[in-house]
Amino acid sequence: MAGTDALPLPVMKNTWKPGSAYRVLVHAGLLSALLFSACATAAQAPLPDSPAIEARARALVSKLTLEQKIVFLGGTGDGNYVRALPEIGLPRLKMSDGPVGVRAWGPDTAYVSGVSLAATWDPALARREGEALGRDARSRAVHFVFGPGIDIARSPLAGRNFEYFSEDPFLNSALVVPYVEGVQSQGVIACAKHYALNDQEYNRHNVSVDVDERTMREIYLPSFEAAVTRGHVDAVMNSYNLVNGMHATENAFLNLKVLKGEWGFKGILFSDWGATYSAVDAANNGLDLEMPDARFMNVRNLRAAVQSGQVKESVIDDKVLRVVRAALRYGFMDRPQFDAADSTYSVADRGIALQGALESLTLLKNEGHLLPLDAAKMKTIAVIGPNAYPAVTGGGGSSYTTPFEPVSTLTAIANFLGPKVKVLYSPGLPTISEVFEHTPWGGAVKQETFASADFSGQAAVSTRRNIGDWKPSMFGPEDKAERTIRYTAVFKPATSGKYLLLAAAASEDAYRIRVDGRQAIAQPQAEGQVPHWVALELAAGKSVTVTADYMPHIPGLHLGVGMVAASDLVTEEAKQYAALADAVVVAAGFTPVTEGEGFDRTFELPFGQDELIEAMAAANPHTIVTLTGGGGMGTTPWLGQVPALLHTYYPGQEGGTAVAEVLFGAHNPEGKLPVTFDRSWKESASAKYYYPVKGADTELHVRETGGRLSNYTIEHVRYGDKLLVGYRYWTTMGKHPLFPFGYGLSYTTFAFSRLQAPPAATAGLTVAVSFDVTNTGSVAGAEVAQLYVSDPSARVDRPERELKGFEKVWLAPGETKRVTLNLDARAFSYWDETAHKWTIDPGKFVMRVGDSSENTPLQADLTLE
Repeated sequence: MAGTDALPLPVMKNTWKPGSAYRVLVHAGLLSALLFSACATAAQAPLPDSPAIEARARALVSKLTLEQKIVFLGGTGDGNYVRALPEIGLPRLKMSDGPVGVRAWGPDTAYVSGVSLAATWDPALARREGEALGRDARSRAVHFVFGPGIDIARSPLAGRNFEYFSEDPFLNSALVVPYVEGVQSQGVIACAKHYALNDQEYNRHNVSVDVDERTMREIYLPSFEAAVTRGHVDAVMNSYNLVNGMHATENAFLNLKVLKGEWGFKGILFSDWGATYSAVDAANNGLDLEMPDARFMNVRNLRAAVQSGQVKESVIDDKVLRVVRAALRYGFMDRPQFDAADSTYSVADRGIALQGALESLTLLKNEGHLLPLDAAKMKTIAVIGPNAYPAVTGGGGSSYTTPFEPVSTLTAIANFLGPKVKVLYSPGLPTISEVFEHTPWGGAVKQETFASADFSGQAAVSTRRNIGDWKPSMFGPEDKAERTIRYTAVFKPATSGKYLLLAAAASEDAYRIRVDGRQAIAQPQAEGQVPHWVALELAAGKSVTVTADYMPHIPGLHLGVGMVAASDLVTEEAKQYAALADAVVVAAGFTPVTEGEGFDRTFELPFGQDELIEAMAAANPHTIVTLTGGGGMGTTPWLGQVPALLHTYYPGQEGGTAVAEVLFGAHNPEGKLPVTFDRSWKESASAKYYYPVKGADTELHVRETGGRLSNYTIEHVRYGDKLLVGYRYWTTMGKHPLFPFGYGLSYTTFAFSRLQAPPAATAGLTVAVSFDVTNTGSVAGAEVAQLYVSDPSARVDRPERELKGFEKVWLAPGETKRVTLNLDARAFSYWDETAHKWTIDPGKFVMRVGDSSENTPLQADLTLE
């Protein structure tokens, strides 16, 4: 992919002093970051492999006993550390979760999420974010940062999509290389994760992803291949899931044949935390370090395995050698990792966080050119919604970074507009806890507690006012005591109409909710969960009986159940504010509670938000919706009623400032969708193949846990969608999603012209494709020129088109730029499963150029011979 132009600073239109002063501070930080990056010395970067380093590493490892080497293979267990080897001068090595901030050691700059970075389509920015993360790590004496996350966003439900980049392996690869190079240039080891096919959070420890090799090679592995072979990443993290029936941490195909064999990876292969499930199989099949401690690859298991010949000592040596080699290359044994030249709190890096947010925000709808809003004419604005305040910077789980100063949408808009404009704020909805607390059950709720796992036996009976024990993000150890609880309550509707029945529990708790004996909601035991709700049509005065069967997994009670009339959901305060305002900004979408690690999210917006948006649109025709989330989500109930829609993904700590600047025209939106935005979950390309078929796709296994054997069930998820992931499905099937991959609106317009490509070329040689991009509008802006390749004459089925090149260009009004993209052999190749290699079928190829996977106005044929 061709390089990008130097990044221009955004035009500053608003002149109110306090707001401008803040923005000048952060934009000045961006300029400082650019200058720092340009002038930074390369002395911190790792040394290349050399015979001298290899000889020294081997000599050091040879001094260790077998027991010392085995002990080293497990983390310290008391935090994010690789064990020290004082016998050879290797210090304890400090680790931190990433990939949006150095989150494990206190507050830090929270950069944009992975999906946000992909929405920028800006490899140069990926490099700068990587460098900033590296500096943040050095200021905290961190040796390893766990990032980037580069699995494929196969489904909008996947709980960690926000950490990952996109649905496309080419876009992922184009971003992962500079990101890794940026982190490692600062003397910090990046860690590409989660290898491999960690494309869902549902039952992630026990799900086997069953997929053919061609699909793996063409869709799910290229991002990791690029990280290793082009980015030279020095650590990779295995995932929790199984691949074709074998856990990733003991998968010989992934770890030995591909990663360490074909790709020549000489770095360190970690397990994810608690993702090791055996000793001998993991040791023999490529895992180097078990984290966070050695439950399996310990002295008790591996010393006996070496003595019996099950594991060769040379295998143990290689694992230790990989860490020692890396430590020598990075200077970990020769200098302190803390670098006093780096700031723990960095204004310069705040500028990079802001630039990431500015470039990522994606305008999906702008009917009647409502945006940008005219700040000079604004007298009153309403900022409504659960995500308006406080700031929502990232998704939940191990990647969540606590920012020093997160900027919310509410405060940023107020800062931008200044004291002359009235800003009215309301969350607009009750919290989930408030619904549980204030549900008007008809009389006392009956609670029956059984000392059994199946509601059998004599129950202890008590009464209570509500079913309101739920709190967000509650986790805990497994409760060994057998107990189940049944709640029975009566609800008498005051009016006829739509009611929402809401339920939520914690951790791995399970429950079933019935209304008049019919099941309405069911939550099976799973690692994590989100609140669930269902709409019911109820008649005034006609009581219904609600029964909740609760199977707690952790100590205590954590179930919440409530009922509320849809007409009562949206607060009168929010409706009043919307009616008074010149415009309404509704900040909706997901949060760390409703989207995160360990659980999959819903496609529909969280509880009550559809009703909120509909109410705001009914009260004010100038309603703008901003959505937070890791990909597509449900918009069907209200999209036709709102004129403007802005996708913010998870924009990091400066997201509010970026939203304000885009809404009021201080920055022209330039984000492009890195994922397809579907109308509904059922229309998603992966919907039919996302969850296992109960019974047909399950099998019982035995696993050693804590020195004892236990049964567990493997569920098989069969990737029947194969190559047709995201836009590949839509374009191949001739269908159209709500918003296509690569799509994003601007406040200006662009045109493509003068496509030039050779009519014929020799297969295997680089092909240059050139074209013009012109800003045909009246304001400066950025466009992402995208090149898709079709192979209609292939001997095998191929997707109708695939992204094989792109370049982001910044253009003044009327300016034209000539873009040249070079296509190498892989741009035309597919994986031949019979020959086990990349293959080009000679014949006709079609080059398509445009601004999304569907809008490609330029086309040229090419014959490869």
